[in-house]
Amino acid sequence: MSDQLKIYCVNLGEYIPVSGGQTLHQIYEEIRDRLSFTPVCARVNNKTEDLAFPVFMPKQVEFLSVKSPSGHRCYIRSLCMVLYRALVTLYPGARLVISHSVSRGYYCRLEGVKADAAVAAALREEMRRLVDRDLPFERKERLTPDVIEIMRRQGLHDKVKLLESLHELYTVYYRLDGVCDCYNGNLVPRTGMLQVFDLVPYEKGLLLLGPDPADDSRAATPLAQPKLYRAFTDYLKFNSIIGIRDAGDVNSVVAGAGTSMMINVAEALHTKYIGAIADRITERYHEGGARVVLIAGPSSSGKTTFTKRLAVQLLTNLLNPVMISLDNYFVDRNRTPRDQSGDYDYESLFALDLELFNDHLNRLIRGERIEMPYYNFERGEREYRNESIALDSHSILLIEGIHGLNPELTRDVVPEMKYRIYVSALTTLAIDDHNWVSTTDNRLLRRIIRDYKYRGTSALDTIRRWPSVRRGEEQWIFPYQENADSMFNSSLLFELGVMRDEAERVLRNVPRDLPEYAEAHRLRKFLSCFSSIPSNMIPPNSLLREFLGGSSFHY
Repeated sequence: MSDQLKIYCVNLGEYIPVSGGQTLHQIYEEIRDRLSFTPVCARVNNKTEDLAFPVFMPKQVEFLSVKSPSGHRCYIRSLCMVLYRALVTLYPGARLVISHSVSRGYYCRLEGVKADAAVAAALREEMRRLVDRDLPFERKERLTPDVIEIMRRQGLHDKVKLLESLHELYTVYYRLDGVCDCYNGNLVPRTGMLQVFDLVPYEKGLLLLGPDPADDSRAATPLAQPKLYRAFTDYLKFNSIIGIRDAGDVNSVVAGAGTSMMINVAEALHTKYIGAIADRITERYHEGGARVVLIAGPSSSGKTTFTKRLAVQLLTNLLNPVMISLDNYFVDRNRTPRDQSGDYDYESLFALDLELFNDHLNRLIRGERIEMPYYNFERGEREYRNESIALDSHSILLIEGIHGLNPELTRDVVPEMKYRIYVSALTTLAIDDHNWVSTTDNRLLRRIIRDYKYRGTSALDTIRRWPSVRRGEEQWIFPYQENADSMFNSSLLFELGVMRDEAERVLRNVPRDLPEYAEAHRLRKFLSCFSSIPSNMIPPNSLLREFLGGSSFHY
């Protein structure tokens, strides 16, 4: 008995005997009465695998529910294939492009058929039929040239282009009811597991909705986000015009020696949008408002460099920008609120001294001089260093911080005096038509590189801290993003290629025996979709320099 093959089940905290060749799904069926949830995938030796994974050797296995980040991604990918299969059935020849996440769902564009309410209803009904039939997602792995030919026959030319650029020997793909597709991750075993979903008309396309994170027994409810949607679609138009929509296009440009032009055009677009925002601020300023510019956004969105570049543009409009950091208004550490883990919650609005901040703002607007505080992070206390500021007749305040769009931050400042900007890396570049680039992943990679280079923080620690950061964003930032007067998309078409080598070096140091290795492995696999671009090709004032180093700005 001692020689019997066993796995260690993290969920149960014990070893389980298994037969060689059993799949994870078969193993789950044997212990299902002891688990309080139905798994959608599993973590095997700290790598996420689908439930069709066969076990031939001792493994550590943790079954994952749809509530976990990996489980949620697996569920949504599987829904995407069901939607694609439904489209092939009802509208042969139509093209499905899943662009990005917005409004608590995933925005889908259709080419070859109008995405109206009738089409949404028909596709939703066909998806429901596929779910009710409880069909298997068949995982296949074949030589890449064979998979390329399969994709070509199905008209998935975006995948053909990507696979040809990656030069992998073998490629994994899935088959559902006779239709094949490739996904950047695992799928659930059967369609019957996808009971919770919705598909509704949204703007000029459709919105695919998965389970509500707060209650996975129901589909998420769409949230109106017209400004965020426009920020995405403005860049999608730009991508379409220059002919770079996905990883295959980027890789073709890099292989064809067009990298410099791609970088120059993307950087020029940033300059254009920053200049346009500066012009709108200047116009309001001369109308008697916009004395205070508030720049907010989630972690690693590039707020700091955006603020510095905006200051340059305002100077060309003959205004004198004066910058204030919200970090200097932290309360002393012994007054800082704590999060659910008991750690200091610096993401909380109430980690700031709101009374002092609003008093200073109003005094500055009245023309008074204030003594600037300085927050000593080592001591966790406020200091004063004999630094004072005042505004003259051409001055304008630029205040950068995550809470800039929260009305409570500037409750004592009249609305006419404020101009609010939301900055985020709203990634519009896709891997292919059915695999988008997560905005969250883009920001996480930026933060991993920056924290390693400038804060002495390992990728392990950054990944471990990230769920707490995300909770803070959901509570304190995202609910207020539609308050913005302007939105700035800080993503760059070329940045994943530039970050690839930098991030991989750091991610390789995450130990394999820790749970965070699963995320490090996933990010490395994701980055492998993009050809490397040398960092010395990007200009010194690029927003990406905030994370890579070599910026012409002082931080």
